[in-house]
Amino acid sequence: MIVIFRHFFYSNYVGLSLWPFIILKEDALKDDKVLINHERIHLRQQRELLIIPFYLWYIAEWLLRTALYLNSYRAYQNISFEREAYANEKNPDYISTRKPYGFLDYLVR
Repeated sequence: MIVIFRHFFYSNYVGLSLWPFIILKEDALKDDKVLINHERIHLRQQRELLIIPFYLWYIAEWLLRTALYLNSYRAYQNISFEREAYANEKNPDYISTRKPYGFLDYLVR
């Protein structure tokens, strides 16, 4: 389910997934197939990790990588969940061919 909530975002962020919703900054973003696919990949990750563990892992990995890179945005870009989503967001068939726990392939790249 896609929800528009303009006041939820800052900076250059335009969308996020909070199970079971995709939250977008603007209504026009509903037509952005790449963004929607990226967020659907996150929904799949959240579901297979039973939602709460996904968020705990995401925050823990972000904190670790922030300490490693001393840069929070670079840390965000290198979270395994984000790496998987960015690498496959342009492939509309990815969700149907994705192997379970596919983000693990991006953990140490």
